Amino acid sequence: MNYDPIKKDLGIVFNKFTILRKIFYSLLDLLLLRSWHIHRELKTWINNNPKALICDAGSGFGQYSYFLAKHKNHYTIDSLDVMEKQIADCNEFFGKVGLNNAKFQFADLTKPFATNKYDLILCVDVMEHILEDVDVFTNYHQALKPGAMLLISTPSDQGGSDVHEETGESFIGEHVRDGYPVAEMAEKLKTAGFEKMEILYSYGNPGKIAWKLSMKYPMQMLNASKIFFLILPFYYIITFPISYILNYFDTNATHKTGTGLIVKAWK
Repeated sequence: MNYDPIKKDLGIVFNKFTILRKIFYSLLDLLLLRSWHIHRELKTWINNNPKALICDAGSGFGQYSYFLAKHKNHYTIDSLDVMEKQIADCNEFFGKVGLNNAKFQFADLTKPFATNKYDLILCVDVMEHILEDVDVFTNYHQALKPGAMLLISTPSDQGGSDVHEETGESFIGEHVRDGYPVAEMAEKLKTAGFEKMEILYSYGNPGKIAWKLSMKYPMQMLNASKIFFLILPFYYIITFPISYILNYFDTNATHKTGTGLIVKAWK
């Protein structure tokens, strides 16, 4: 399934008014399990870093830049992406709400973009879209200050992208890989220059169910017909309480395996 057309349609709807954009960010934070895991890691990092220069690499709709910008006035965020329309939309929205500490700009992450600049690089659901991943990891290492951290969320090879057989296809058509084995992720980070790292599974048993309820089934409906935009609010009224509980348990548990990875690496 191609996800980008659905994201484009969602962007059109929620970019009409500032309040709708804020509601959209809140919905993403509540529904998307990866947001729960990333927020948990960011809150821990924030406690030890009251002032920082941050790179949101592959910023997308800008929800993580928004989370960081509005919670900490002493953070400056460079939000990088390749989607010109999203970059323009985000700059317009952030300007309207007075968050001038985050700037969105075009960047090809496969090319060097900074040297010894950032205290944190955040990379959420980006690496599964880029074939030249070692080049990107190398550029991240170069862009970080000594001792700074890289935080990644990406699918694992344990059913990430909803692939369960060797010949299976990714649920998201734009993915260039189905997911990372832990050993492969560690080796590629080491090749890029990282020596200290921590790699944990996310999307364990609770998360797998939550993902289907909050993401897979709605995306399938929207891919079938845009009429389901009208049905989605009623769908989530029924399924959200279940997804919320499952997200909580997944975020606060340690998983022996899972369809996602949370990766932390330090320069």
